[in-house]
Amino acid sequence: MKWSEICIETVNDAVEPISNILHEAGASGVVIEDRAELDKKREGGLFGELYELNPDDYPDEGVAVKAYLPVNSFLQETVEDITEAVKNLTVYQIDTGNLRVSVSEVHEEDWATAWKQYYNPVKISEKFTIVPTWEDYEPFSTDELIIELDPGMAFGTGTHPTTVMCLQALERFVKPEDHVVDVGTGSGVLAIGAAMLGAKRVTALDLDEVAVSAARQNVALNKAENVISVSKNNLIDGLDDQADVVVANILAEVIISFVKDVESIMRPGGIFIASGIIGQKKEDVKQAMNDAGLIIEETVVMEDWVCIAAKKAE
Repeated sequence: MKWSEICIETVNDAVEPISNILHEAGASGVVIEDRAELDKKREGGLFGELYELNPDDYPDEGVAVKAYLPVNSFLQETVEDITEAVKNLTVYQIDTGNLRVSVSEVHEEDWATAWKQYYNPVKISEKFTIVPTWEDYEPFSTDELIIELDPGMAFGTGTHPTTVMCLQALERFVKPEDHVVDVGTGSGVLAIGAAMLGAKRVTALDLDEVAVSAARQNVALNKAENVISVSKNNLIDGLDDQADVVVANILAEVIISFVKDVESIMRPGGIFIASGIIGQKKEDVKQAMNDAGLIIEETVVMEDWVCIAAKKAE
């Protein structure tokens, strides 16, 4: 089978919405190549081994978001729809930079393995290490928590700053016997993390059927089926069960739109962990949380991204 690589050159602020557009167009995953990665000062140690970066793998400037689509009679129409949707992001005041869209053809045997070079075991917090299923990995300590993921199924590697911050927040707030709700579960990595931290029950929700399937497979890989239920659902519509912790790694605009609904399903003293928030949206999200009656507990910033944890009054 032949595949087409669609490459969208943009800026960091637009990465999340463009990734979402590509997923909705039928891509089961994306590759993000950020030129800024080459200039970052990196230190080894706590957060895992370092891997040499090849400048040829990155765009000349900004960020390249790549996805792969099968070559068929609908490909041109699909590419046109993607291009139009990306250009329309400016309507929502999302900066797309000097936008460039290109398409090239690749053969399945090249595409099926090439993306693996971007994915290695990474220790992302004091407790968690994310490991691809094909890698042999030996824990450094007895209390290290290993999350196995197959990023080929959907939604990336689990090492994006917003995912890292959410997992670190779950470490701080999840207690044994908690009921955790993961909204927009994607690969299921946050739900799996919550289960490993001792949550009694985890409800993982996503509107995308591809995500639901991928999350279920990753849950099975980590032997967490007895704790985690994965369902197709629009945000938390129809959810009646009270939650001790709600985590949502989604767009800031979506968080703002349903924060009052989240507050309504939280137990007194419950925590709402929200990320997927670009820096300039931080105050808007915090204001929406305050308007919903939540109390800001912490705000964490990593690169250009923000994670906010808010508490419901007891």
